Amino acid sequence: MFNLILNSMSVFILQNNKHSFFTSFFMRLEEGGLFFMLPLLIMLLITLFLITKSILYLLRRDLPAFKKYVTLLNSMGLLALVWGMLGQLIGIIGMFDSVEQIGEISTHLFAGGLKVSALPPVFGFFIFIVSRVASI
Repeated sequence: MFNLILNSMSVFILQNNKHSFFTSFFMRLEEGGLFFMLPLLIMLLITLFLITKSILYLLRRDLPAFKKYVTLLNSMGLLALVWGMLGQLIGIIGMFDSVEQIGEISTHLFAGGLKVSALPPVFGFFIFIVSRVASI
């Protein structure tokens, strides 16, 4: 029984291993719309920088600077969350404008539009969670 589960998992993993992690990541960035996804990527890099700086100040026992960077970290996470939600709202409005112009639309096209509009908030939530976990 265990071998059957292991074999089915390996088949599933091998089927989905078409691209490297970074290729898939950058494809999702492009698919989600560069106007919203590139600022989110920059916010992720800034968040990682703030995490590093806050750890360094914590190790130096400089508590006022540490608290400053934790506050900045929390603000950056919240900004990423709001920016992702704004991207979703603008994406959904654009999708509804397209549906209105076309008239009738198939469900798989509609679902594809919803998927694309869901990418910025997911990335924003990820950055928000990283910033909150790091500030604990």
